[in-house]
Amino acid sequence: MEKCLKEKLVAWAEKYDDPVYFEEDPIIFPKRFVSKTEYGTAAPGYRLADVEIAALVAAHLAWGRRSMIVRDCERAMEEMSWRPYDYVMNGEYRDEDASLHRTVKWSEFAQICTRLKAVYSETDTIEHLTNAQIRTMIYGRKADPKAPDKKINMMRRWMVRDDGKVDLGVWKHSSKTDLLIPLDVHVYEMAAEIGLTSRKQKDIVTVREITDAFREIFPDDPCKGDFALFGYGLYRKQEQM
Repeated sequence: MEKCLKEKLVAWAEKYDDPVYFEEDPIIFPKRFVSKTEYGTAAPGYRLADVEIAALVAAHLAWGRRSMIVRDCERAMEEMSWRPYDYVMNGEYRDEDASLHRTVKWSEFAQICTRLKAVYSETDTIEHLTNAQIRTMIYGRKADPKAPDKKINMMRRWMVRDDGKVDLGVWKHSSKTDLLIPLDVHVYEMAAEIGLTSRKQKDIVTVREITDAFREIFPDDPCKGDFALFGYGLYRKQEQM
């Protein structure tokens, strides 16, 4: 990687790993259940599962315009009376064909809650679950070892990174070095533009290739590169204006 590009990516990551850029972002919903005084723990009156459930729901709805994502995440949280764990374990869910967010219906939300109740009946946390298990056991998707699992990797970034800025740092038994870049179409296009991948497939191999490129810059925290790509996206828009 060229020195000039590396320096830009570092600068963007440092600048945009800042809560000011994420005031209208789905991460604000799980963050609401994290203590403000003792970073990386559940707020008083809540439990780790509240943070996890809010993160799973917010990540699931995180596609489209940020304003719409935030609006519809808030609808989901209001349905839960801002008590995600209690709502899930109570077992009575809004289950109808009306849209919650874009093509995600309330019936799909109810199915996720049903699966979450089964999981939390056996454990206090989902931290130990693999991406494949979260994909199938919670989101109800078919197993796909090639899938980029963007939503799950984004949720993991939120839960694991612990620099006290944007991310939550509540999963204490996971390592930042194992995190993978959340890959969607926009992230792929930016990464390809600056030469972090030459692959055409938007799959787990490409995810690992982009993550490894950032591992050269941030060896202990490759997902810090997610903020660099966010910064590059803003920079690119400004250049086009």
